[in-house]
Amino acid sequence: MRILVTGATGVVGTEVVAALLAAGRPPDLALTRVARRPADPSVVRWDIGAQPPPGELAGHWDVIVHAAASTRWTLSREEAVTANIRPLRAVLGLADRATHLVHISTAYVAGARDLEDPRGAPFDGYRNGYEWSKALGERIVRETHRGPLTLVRPPLVVGRRNSGEISRFSGPYTLLQALVSGLAAVVVGDPDGYAEICPVDDVAAAVTAAVLSGPPATPRTEVIAGGPAGLRLATLLDITCDTINECRAEAGVPPIARPPIVSGDSWDRFFLPLAEQYLSPFQSRAVKLLAMFQSYTSMSAPFTPTWPVAAPGEVMAASVRHWAARKPRLALASPVPWRMIGAPEARRPDAAGEGVSPA
Repeated sequence: MRILVTGATGVVGTEVVAALLAAGRPPDLALTRVARRPADPSVVRWDIGAQPPPGELAGHWDVIVHAAASTRWTLSREEAVTANIRPLRAVLGLADRATHLVHISTAYVAGARDLEDPRGAPFDGYRNGYEWSKALGERIVRETHRGPLTLVRPPLVVGRRNSGEISRFSGPYTLLQALVSGLAAVVVGDPDGYAEICPVDDVAAAVTAAVLSGPPATPRTEVIAGGPAGLRLATLLDITCDTINECRAEAGVPPIARPPIVSGDSWDRFFLPLAEQYLSPFQSRAVKLLAMFQSYTSMSAPFTPTWPVAAPGEVMAASVRHWAARKPRLALASPVPWRMIGAPEARRPDAAGEGVSPA
């Protein structure tokens, strides 16, 4: 069986390659788009979709695991096409009718869409360019690939179940830094809303099972999620802050405060106008970036998993501990209170030089 893995140096791809190796079936070839030279000579660099495929890719592939993608939520439509759609079409050019394509998507392609919200217009109602490109990618795969197909849909991906290890801190880890630095003056969402996470090794396990179990007779979709046992936002925030404070206590550093949770309606009506009027450009960008978590922390119903995530609270705690161990300067930093630079109170000189906190 000849196996190809794309995105082999990314968060999911790194774990997939390791899982296949542990299962005794390492990929025959692994691809990366990063500019730096991979340390492993079996990893080949290919700027997928922008360059012709290298000669090593010639011939039939029994399995292609397509994990290469940009997961940035701030992608414009054009950037999402360049980063995720063109590479997908190039990878599909390597497959034939006998190739089992294991395509990494996201659970949120099946989430709620707001087709009437003008803010969603550039992405057909999806919440951001990444989510839109994954939904479009699934449609292209279903319409174009004539061979066996497995779609793997994880939610927000964090570190390994037991150790919290992960190849790169991105996505939900933005929230950890924001909590410690003080940038997260509030957390936007529904306290009882589902906040789906999964450990990266669960994603790799689902992919490895798909590869080793053989091609499905009909297209198959694996949804990796906690389902009804998934974390609610308030619980996730409690676990995150408590674990951060445990790490800070071990280092003799004062705890951080748990920020309040505000509803999306209050955020839109009060906090965003406030940010536009009074916050610095840097603070305003931070506020808008954190606002992107809103739709992922306000789910009224959980996903229906085919690959259930057990003990998500323990998974989150392990991920926070690993982040704190790897990023001690961030984890042990002193939070800086918000100050509104445009308000009269902020402009008025006083002995302490204090302004007004929006929270």
